[in-house]
Amino acid sequence: MAQGKRISAEIDAGALLAIRQLGASARAARMAANESQGAAAARLGVHVQTIGRIESGESGVAIGHVYGMLALYGILPPASVATVDTAMAQVSHRSHTTDSASESGSD
Repeated sequence: MAQGKRISAEIDAGALLAIRQLGASARAARMAANESQGAAAARLGVHVQTIGRIESGESGVAIGHVYGMLALYGILPPASVATVDTAMAQVSHRSHTTDSASESGSD
C-alpha cells in the first residue's frame, strides 16, 4: 500500500484495482484539462498531496475527495445505485449469517 493513512481492513484485489483506475482517470482528466495538481487542489479545497494520493490510487483517501476530483472534470463515478444496493445486501447477508452462527453456538 502507498504511504499515507492506513486502513485497518484488508481490501480485495478487485477493489484496489478499481481505486487505482479511478485515480488514473482523475489524473488523465486533470492533464487533459491542462491543469496542475496545485490548481486541482485549490478548486477541490484540499492539499496538493491529496491530489497526488488520489491520482496514485492510494486506498486511504476519502471517497468524497476522489469523487469530488472526478466531478471537477465532469466524470461520473462508475458505481451505480444498483451496485451499491447489491453490495449493501451482501454485507447485510454476511452480518446476519455471522449473527445466526453466533447465536446457535451460544445455546
